[in-house]
Order: sequence, then structure tokens, then C-alpha cells
Amino acid sequence: MEDLQFNVESEPRCIVVCILGRANIVWPGLNSPVMRGRELVRQQKLPEDLERQKALLKMRDEMKTFRSLKLTPLERGWSGTKMPGRSIGAPDPVGEDTFDGFDTKVLEMKTVFNMKGNHGRKRRLSVLVVTGNSHGLAGFALGKAVDTRAALRKAKNRAGQKLMYIERYKEHTVFHDFFTQFGKTKVFVTKKPEGHGLICHRAIKTICEVLGIKDLYAKIEGPTNLQHIVKAFFLGLLQQKTHEQLAEEKGLHVVEFRKEEDYFPTVVASPSLCRSQDQIQPDEVLDFTQHVLGDRVVLKRKKFPPFYTKLPSWENHLLKMEKIRNHDKVRLHLLAEYGEVRSFLTEKYPECRPAKFQKHQTPEIEEEITQ
Repeated sequence: MEDLQFNVESEPRCIVVCILGRANIVWPGLNSPVMRGRELVRQQKLPEDLERQKALLKMRDEMKTFRSLKLTPLERGWSGTKMPGRSIGAPDPVGEDTFDGFDTKVLEMKTVFNMKGNHGRKRRLSVLVVTGNSHGLAGFALGKAVDTRAALRKAKNRAGQKLMYIERYKEHTVFHDFFTQFGKTKVFVTKKPEGHGLICHRAIKTICEVLGIKDLYAKIEGPTNLQHIVKAFFLGLLQQKTHEQLAEEKGLHVVEFRKEEDYFPTVVASPSLCRSQDQIQPDEVLDFTQHVLGDRVVLKRKKFPPFYTKLPSWENHLLKMEKIRNHDKVRLHLLAEYGEVRSFLTEKYPECRPAKFQKHQTPEIEEEITQ
């Protein structure tokens, strides 16, 4: 019994307080094992512990000061405080080379198991990250480890060693619409004007943020496997062609129509040797969108006419607008063809040519205050 009492008292004070309680009694099978070695543990009362109350107060204070992890809205991921979508910083420097201006974001973090012959199911963490400097340089990688920090560090450093440079159109979007596929996952990417924003899958949106792409629309068809989406999107970005390459490939001018320029045709690239109309085959595809998408068509919902088209007032509106319904198109055609709005009587009556309004600067008027 003396040996038993000595073994119990030799345990740490915090454990004795938590297990034995206020009366400080040993109960076999309740707060102590039934057998200790080859000896049978019996019920007994131990001397009173004078420091028990202090230990309880200390434990209570430590638990009271514990706070759950709180993140700012900019530091949060896609859903709450989970890792996907969160930033983990730049990759570690390699020798004298540092990754200044880089940021790494987690795309996927999941638990995977591998069956081993000796150890059975081996548990590890699989992390998919993407890193970039917001100026066209980015890379992605997959890292696996038993520990969370080790998996994040391994994936981040691997991504820093697999960087790719992606060319952007005017530093805000892609050069043209394109179709890309990896496995059964299909991605249709559409070029958008400045100010449109990123309307796409959250993984593609995160990749665009680290790349520096600000305006984009992307639609995914088929499975939404995250690794397939990332690989398909990077393949499409690497395979896109500049306007000069498209002009040389087709032997024709590349003309752009933009809404902010009133759909005025603008030649963005010209080939070194342009083909004539006779050299173009009758069955050749001249539609730009159809050419860059590889003769594929994006699946879209059917658009039904608005409800007001069935009302009698809509017919009255069409009758009133019949006289001027094509004025915008005619005006645009005249500007593109002649550089001004004109008619067949402009040369005969040049004084009827529409005046070009210019913004005149008003001189600054200095006011003198006299007392």
C-alpha cells in the first residue's frame, strides 16, 4: 500500500487534481487503473492537496483567455476560415533569388489515404496552390505531407519553381476567346472590356487575381474537378495567340469592334503579306470567334422575348421608330467609309456639311476683390 501511495503522489499535480477530485480518493476503475503492473489497486484516501484550488484557478484562467481564430474579410477564404482561397505568402527564397511581390493562394486542401503493406492506411494532406506576382507570372503545384504546415510549405515552394509567363491584352484581359479542355472538363473563356470584372469559377477567379487578369468571363462544362479546372485554364492561357500571330496565320487584317469606341472598326494587327479577295476560299471560316474556338459553340440558354413585345404599345413604338431605326448603323458606316457624316449632296453643297464641334477652353477669369 505504501508503494501504491508513493506512485500516485509522484504523478503531476494538475493530473492529480483533475482525476482525484476534492476528496482526493483513489477509485480503481474510475480514476485509476484496476491493475498497476502485477499489483491490484485498492481504494484509499490520500492526504489533502493544499494546492488543488490554485491549480484549478490557473486552468480556468488559461481556458478563459483562449479565443477562436478571427480573420479579416480580406484574409478569409472562399468559405469562412477554411484554407481554400486564403493567402499563405510568397515562396521561400532559393539562394539569392527572392520572390518579391509574389502571393500564394490555396486552391484545394484535402485528406488522402494510401494503403501500405506494412502500415495499412497512410494518411496525408494534399494541397494545391497557385502563386503569382500580378504581372503575368504565375505557377501552380501540388504538395503532400503528414503535417499541414509541411504540405503548405512544400506546395508553395514547388509552385515558385514552376513559373510560367502569360501574355495579357492591355494588362487586363486575354487576347481572344478560347476553348480549353483537360479530361472531361471543358472551359470556355470570353474576353471582356475593361471594368467588366471576373465572372467565373472561384478557382479561375483566384488564378486571375495572382496573374493580374481583371476582366474575364469563363463557363465550365462537365466535371468540376478542381485540379482539372486549373490545368485546363493554364493550358488555354498558354495556347492563346496574339493578334499579330493570328494575322500572320490567316493572312488577313484583324479588326476589333469595341463598345467604348462606339463599335468603330479598329485594325489591331496586319500581316506582312495580306491576301486578296480572290485568294480566300469560299468555304473558309472568316468569323473570328468561330476560328479561335476551333469551330465549337458555347451551350447557352434560350432567350425568350420580353413580355412587353406582346403589348399593343410595342407595335406603336416600332411604327414611331421606323424612320430612324437604322440611323446609328448608317452613321457608323459613313464614319468608317468617309471619316464624316455625309450624303450624295455633300460635294454639291459643301456648306451643308455637318459642323464638327470642338471643345473650346474658357479662359480663366481672375476676380479682384476690392475693399
